[in-house]
Amino acid sequence: MTVREKLPGGWHGDDLRHDQSWILPWQHNEISDLNDLLSFGEENALHWQKVAASDLTPSLSILTKLDLISRQLEDGFGFVKLTGFPLDQYSTDQLKMLWMILAQYLGTPVFQDCHGQMMREIRDEGGNLGDRHGRMQDKTTGDEFLSSKARTYSNGVLRYHTDRTDVVGLMTLGQAASGGLSKVTSAIAVHNEILERRPDLLEVLYQPYYRSRLGEEAGGENVVYALPVFGLFDGKLTTHYSRTYIEAAQMQTGTPQMTDDQWEAIDLLAEVADEFCLSMRLEPGDMQFLNSHITYHARDEFSDDPASGNVRNLIRVWLSMPNSRRLPEDHQILWRDVGAGALRGGIGQEPVGPS
Repeated sequence: MTVREKLPGGWHGDDLRHDQSWILPWQHNEISDLNDLLSFGEENALHWQKVAASDLTPSLSILTKLDLISRQLEDGFGFVKLTGFPLDQYSTDQLKMLWMILAQYLGTPVFQDCHGQMMREIRDEGGNLGDRHGRMQDKTTGDEFLSSKARTYSNGVLRYHTDRTDVVGLMTLGQAASGGLSKVTSAIAVHNEILERRPDLLEVLYQPYYRSRLGEEAGGENVVYALPVFGLFDGKLTTHYSRTYIEAAQMQTGTPQMTDDQWEAIDLLAEVADEFCLSMRLEPGDMQFLNSHITYHARDEFSDDPASGNVRNLIRVWLSMPNSRRLPEDHQILWRDVGAGALRGGIGQEPVGPS
C-alpha cells in the first residue's frame, strides 16, 4: 500500500476568519485604470464576447493586481475575494466587458458548455430546469435527477465540488434576500484530515471513481469516465470532485457499481469539507476567484425577493491559467493536456459518444 504524507498549504476556515489576507480591496487608482480600459473598448466598439487580450493594454497597477491574484491562487490559499467595486456605476454590458477584460489578462477563458458559453449567469431560473439543462431518472426512487448544470440555475443547495477548469471566477451582480452563502474549503486540509482519521479511505480517493458527463458535452448523458478524486504530481495536489457526476454515472447501464468504501470515502470528504469551510456572503460588486485544484466550493439554499431587488445573480468565467500546476498523466481524460501552464479544461465543443 502506498504511504501517504501530509501535504503543505492547507488551512481551516477558523484560521482565515482572523487572517484576512485573502480579501483584496479595489483601490481608487485601480478603478480609474479599469475605467480607462472600458472607455477605450467602448470607443473602439469592442464587445465583451469578442474582446481579446491583444485589444487592450492594462496599466501597471492592474497587471500588479492580477499578478498578486494569480500567485495567491496557485501558491497561497487557493482563493481570493475582491471587494469595493462600485457596481452601480456601470451597465450590465459594461460589467461584462470589465469582467471579461480581467479574465483575459488573468488567464484564458474556456467554454462552460457545449454551445460555446463563455460567461454564465448563476441565478434561479425557475421552471423546468431538467428540460433545458439536462436530467436523468433516478433508478432507485423514480424521481428526476438534475444535471450539475441544471442545479446551478436553481435556488437549491450546491454541494461541495470543483469545476472543470483551473480557476473559477465569480462577479456578484445581486444577492438574495436570504441564504446563498458561499462556502470555500481547502482540499489540502481535507486530504490531510482524512489521512489522519482514515488513511484507508484516503487511499480509496486516489483510486478511480466513475463519473458521468451529463449536462456537459453534447451526448454526455451516455458517457462515463474514470478519474481519481485526488492526484499528486511532484508533491502538488490536484482534486476533481462532484458527487452529482458520480451519482449520475451510477444510474447509467453498464457502469461498475460503487463499493461501500467508495461511498464512505466521499461521505467523509463532504463531512470534513463542511467542518473546515469558510463561509462568506458575496455582496454586490464582490468578485471571487477559486483554484479548482486545491479548493472545494459550495452554496447554501437561498430565497430571492424581486420586489425589493434582492435577487441573487453572479456571472461566472472559467479560466485556464498560465501558472497552473502539472497534473498526473491519468488526468488527461478530463483535462486533455496535463502540462504545467497548458491551455486546458472547459467543455469540449464536439459531441461525444459512449466510452
